[in-house]
Order: sequence, then C-alpha cells, then structure tokens
Amino acid sequence: MKKRNGFTLVEILIVVVILGILAAIVIPQFSDASTEAKLSSLVSDLQTVRSQIQLYKIQHTDALPTAGGLTFAVAMTSYTTVAGVLATTQAPGVGVYGPYLQQIPKNPFNDFSTVTEGATTPASATGLTGWYFNTTTGAFNADDSVTATPAHNTL
Repeated sequence: MKKRNGFTLVEILIVVVILGILAAIVIPQFSDASTEAKLSSLVSDLQTVRSQIQLYKIQHTDALPTAGGLTFAVAMTSYTTVAGVLATTQAPGVGVYGPYLQQIPKNPFNDFSTVTEGATTPASATGLTGWYFNTTTGAFNADDSVTATPAHNTL
C-alpha cells in the first residue's frame, strides 16, 4: 500500500469553506464594535463639553462662552475674566476662571476638532467641521453627516 503525503483537494476545499463561513460571521461583528466605540466616545465628549459650558455660564453670570467676543475654542481653553475676555494673568484667582477644556476634542466620526459658531445650528451637517455651537441657545452638537445615521448630533 502506498503512503499518503499531504491533503486531498476535497479536504482543502472543506477547510477553505469552513474558514469562509467563520469569517462571514466574525467580520461584521468587528465593524459594529468600531461604530459603537465611536458613538460611545462621541456621547462622552458631548457630555464633557456640555457640562463645561454650564460651568462657564455659572462663573460668567449666565453668559455663553462667545458672549465676551472670544471664539468658543478660545473661551473654553483659556483663562477668562467674569466679562468673558482673556485674563491678563494665566492663573485662576479672583475674577479669573478657566480653562474649562485642555483642548477641543476631535469628533470621532470625522476627526475634526473645529467648532462652527452661529445663531442657529445648521439643518444639515457638512462633515467639514467637528462641532457646532449655537451662540444663541448654547447648544453644542456634533457634525456627523459623514456617518450612516447622522442623528448623533441630537445626543
């Protein structure tokens, strides 16, 4: 009787089919996990920034971060006076507050940390900025139009 060396074609095809089935089951689960992680990061960033906006309002006589003439990013990452202008000293003290954020976080869905400011939040997102700050209401939302479900900005 002849000694067999190696595998037959049928055995190899069966292994390849089994590996294909396993890959078809596992790969979609990894892509869902990535989207869930981005969504979780977005929710966390929104909660952090929104709570810091509220702290800013408490310390600045209920004024929004842009009320003193500064951009949102500068007002949230710098030392400011009660009037909402840049402080002359770089340390908290009497009448000097902040910074509220070390930096504006990146939007996990488009990797932008820029903030677009305006009196109204745009009805449709562009995907070209990280965040929107409504200078009238103080609403802070994500620009996530590049995602499959752009409703994340209402979180």
